[in-house]
Amino acid sequence: MKTCKSLSAGVNPGVALVLLCAWPAAGMAHGVQGGIEQAPVWFTQVLFLVAWFTYALGAARQQPRFGPRLALHSAMLIAGLSLFGPLDEWSESSAAWHMVQHMLLMVVVAPLLVLARPLPQWRAVLGARADVAWRGLHRLSRRPMTCALLHALAIWFWHLPGPYMAALASPLWHVIEHACFLLSGWLFWWSVLRPGRAGTLAAAGALLFTVLHTGMLGALLVFAHLPLYSVAQSALADQQMAGLVMWVPGGLVYLLVAVWAGARWLGSLEVPALTRASLVPRR
Repeated sequence: MKTCKSLSAGVNPGVALVLLCAWPAAGMAHGVQGGIEQAPVWFTQVLFLVAWFTYALGAARQQPRFGPRLALHSAMLIAGLSLFGPLDEWSESSAAWHMVQHMLLMVVVAPLLVLARPLPQWRAVLGARADVAWRGLHRLSRRPMTCALLHALAIWFWHLPGPYMAALASPLWHVIEHACFLLSGWLFWWSVLRPGRAGTLAAAGALLFTVLHTGMLGALLVFAHLPLYSVAQSALADQQMAGLVMWVPGGLVYLLVAVWAGARWLGSLEVPALTRASLVPRR
């Protein structure tokens, strides 16, 4: 156990710097080389490092438990590999790898950030300046279906042919696309993983809705007769693989958490029933 804790403590924002330096070509978003066009990508890299370092500073002031700390470092490590590693280069020419990148952000990184609960550590450094934004997000997170609709809007919009191709061609739209996936995913998972007892049924409903619409989009990509994003001969098979990535492993994550939320809701119904039964006087 001590070894695990030391490993968790040893994972620090310096890993992010190594990731960003290890693949310098990752800074070239989807094939556009150099110039002022790269400013959004550089800004994202700086913001990524600042967020990780800020958490490390806050963790020194307000120490998190081992589990949340490990979740945060895992989320940042996977996000760094997805956004700045070889996967970002592979996604330039492959819809399947592009979908892997999207699903990592939405069903791995986003829920890990929720489980990490990093807001106290960030607040320890930023102070009360960000409280207005946190309060607004917290109020919105109490509405799982609203968060699910926002997440669905982001998913469907960026998988339309026009926005999808714009993200491939422009570093700015590329950054905005990933920000939409990550932020809407974080808010969605926040609403369904931490809904409170009263919101558990709504969380299960939001998860089932997400299973259905992502499965529909995945099936659309799998069974389409023409490639939606390219005219290359191999594009249709690549697109079908992308649809399977969203439909099967991505949908399975949403479905398993929906089952968990439903079981939690049923468990919350049993407790009041047992309480009422215990209050009935025996004859």
